[in-house]
Amino acid sequence: MKEKTVLLDGASGTLLWEFAEEAGLPKKPVWQYNTDHPELVTKLAKSYIEAGSDIIFANTFSINSLSLEHASGYDLEESVRSGVRLAKEAAAGTGTKVALDIGPLSVFMEPYGDLEEDEAADIYREILDAGTKENPDLIVLETFMDLNMLEVAAQTAKEYGIPVICSMSFDKNGRTMMGNSVSDIAERLAPLSPAAIGLNCSLGPEEALPIIREFASVTDLPLFFKPNTGPTLADGSSRVAAEEYVKDVSQALDIVTYIGGCCGTSPEYIRLLADVIKNS
Repeated sequence: MKEKTVLLDGASGTLLWEFAEEAGLPKKPVWQYNTDHPELVTKLAKSYIEAGSDIIFANTFSINSLSLEHASGYDLEESVRSGVRLAKEAAAGTGTKVALDIGPLSVFMEPYGDLEEDEAADIYREILDAGTKENPDLIVLETFMDLNMLEVAAQTAKEYGIPVICSMSFDKNGRTMMGNSVSDIAERLAPLSPAAIGLNCSLGPEEALPIIREFASVTDLPLFFKPNTGPTLADGSSRVAAEEYVKDVSQALDIVTYIGGCCGTSPEYIRLLADVIKNS
């Protein structure tokens, strides 16, 4: 029997830039707002909590020692800890849980690049050491395209005794950019006992549905589903409006445990999805 549906949040970067523009502040890498303008990050967290999210993601996705090489004046530990802390403070007393959100690195691991496994593990351990000091409820490893890198991150995250969700980004052909298949992903991640596995980003719900259904056919692990809204059109609008997005995504409610939105979504999408879940 499938576990109770857990509603996640939606996109963060586009909203933070929107909030910054409204406040007359410069556009910058979104993680820098954690320490430069924490009020924007708090506003983001509260907007998803009010929309009905059971879990919100800390604004920590792209913070690592590699991204900080190009940003002088920022401390990795404080950047990560403040991201988790702001989300925890916003969620206090609401029952909403907070995930330490971690993404892939900007360089390729061997055999595709020069980064060795132990080097990648050290980079992830530095993030995890910082983030777990703020006691997140879970760890989400998302938008990975290389299963080797995700395995390293997941093995490292498992050391911290906190539930870990593993999610990959897929191409339209049903494989990741590095050619990893759903069955390979499920088989290699299962021994790590993740809280859930699945997919996020890259594809709209219509294209992502066959992939999450394939996951359901090859694993008994809980599933994670957070597609984006599809490609952005020339005028900056999304291909899939909120009502259509929620209608499509809801087709996965019978098989997924964790569900939300990625790029292009907003609190409006999550609010509509919350209503569907409540009435299902």
